[in-house]
Amino acid sequence: MATTVPPTPPGFFSPEELLLPPNVMSLLRLPLAVLFPFVAASRGSALAVLALAGLTDILDGWLARRHGHVTATGAVLDPIADKAFAISVVGTLIAQGKIPPWGIPALLAREILEAPLLVRVLVEARAGAGPRVDDVRSNAPGKLATVAQFAAVMAALEVPAVLPAALLVAAVTGTVAGVAYWRRELDRG
Repeated sequence: MATTVPPTPPGFFSPEELLLPPNVMSLLRLPLAVLFPFVAASRGSALAVLALAGLTDILDGWLARRHGHVTATGAVLDPIADKAFAISVVGTLIAQGKIPPWGIPALLAREILEAPLLVRVLVEARAGAGPRVDDVRSNAPGKLATVAQFAAVMAALEVPAVLPAALLVAAVTGTVAGVAYWRRELDRG
């Protein structure tokens, strides 16, 4: 049976919502983002951290929908955790020389395009107009972009010969996802 979560108060980061299981899953990506640079030199450890981050990314949304814990807090927290993890991974791989400099915008295309929208949501929330969950929820192109990002990172770690193609796919899917988020925003008027 789904649990109903009360509306989020202005400012939207209530302690009760932060402690909901889906939001805890999102929060777990933050220490994983910090850990990744320290374990990236070990292929097995790097893959384990990536797998854990991917698992938390899948579980947070699933738990939220399954248990009726879809909240504005989670809808904002999830993309922040995603971006922190993505930046940590890309920065680490660049520092290790495992991806070329042009791989930065390729891997972060969605994050680059989505960042102004997330800033708007945070500014509105700070002003007391908490975001609607629909303002920041993920969509199919965003999920596809996440898969493409993970595939490109795996290519950088495991199969460097396919990295250029994987980065191209990540750039295209990330751009499509970013445009989809902007289109949704513009359609709201």
